[in-house]
Amino acid sequence: MTKLTRRRFLAISAALPMVAALPASAAPVTRWQGVAMGAVATLRLAHPDAKAIAARVWAEIDRLEAIFSLHRPDSALVALNADGRLDAPPFELLECLGLCAAVHTASAGAFDPTIQPLWALYATSHAAGHAPAASAITRTLHQVGWAGVTFDPGAVRLARPGMALSLNGVAQGYVADRVAALLAAEGLTDTLIDTGEFRALGGKPGGGDWPISLQAGEQVLPGTVALRDRALASSAPRGTVFDAAGRVGHILDPRTGLPAATAWQLVSITAPRAALADALSTAACLLPRAGITALMAAFPAAGLANLTESA
Repeated sequence: MTKLTRRRFLAISAALPMVAALPASAAPVTRWQGVAMGAVATLRLAHPDAKAIAARVWAEIDRLEAIFSLHRPDSALVALNADGRLDAPPFELLECLGLCAAVHTASAGAFDPTIQPLWALYATSHAAGHAPAASAITRTLHQVGWAGVTFDPGAVRLARPGMALSLNGVAQGYVADRVAALLAAEGLTDTLIDTGEFRALGGKPGGGDWPISLQAGEQVLPGTVALRDRALASSAPRGTVFDAAGRVGHILDPRTGLPAATAWQLVSITAPRAALADALSTAACLLPRAGITALMAAFPAAGLANLTESA
């Protein structure tokens, strides 16, 4: 879980916060509320053309949700999971899958978007008041495995019945990158986008880097992470849990079928793009320290900003 240290800039709450530099014309702050990636989102902009820019931002988010959402019945990802094949896939889906392939290899298989059937098993079982049976986990693992995914501009294909993808470990960051590109094209600078992962365009209005403070559980960690033209993503194995007791974390290991068993409470990674930082932080939750070192070595433009052990 992350939270932003707030100073002289405009703050945004919920799933898609955005902070924009106040222009010299001192345009009033305009606020819109909608839905982004399945959650309530609020957008505030201070810009003479705020209304038009906001409309383009929401349209872009809606377009990306129509590709990546697991909750929209008309999304490209839902169609792929239902049919096991998606012809003429969107470029954005192919781009994300290419990144997933690279992080899967560098993480020795820890990062694997085919985890969705296993995630669904845990969610369904705990909703019914019990953990999934070991036999059910074993059966479901036969539907998991990145080797069963092939993709090219012609089609994305899932090799076995019951396979399904979740891009929750990369899509939030990818959306942040696309919104950042849109705002940059509009001429905005000194802007911070937060879709659950941070993406900075420039630094703070008035000078300096964006100071991001991190929170592990209930504890706000000392110091801040400075962002300028860079992204930051954080993952916590128990940031979301399946069970009422809060012991079964949502980051599952595709190699064992079990929740993350490493010692990390919070992992934070910076990178030039939020999609990469998002995927790396997710993968790192499933790796020992030596594995994280090897993972980061494969992406020299990325950096490990925080590694907090569980209490």
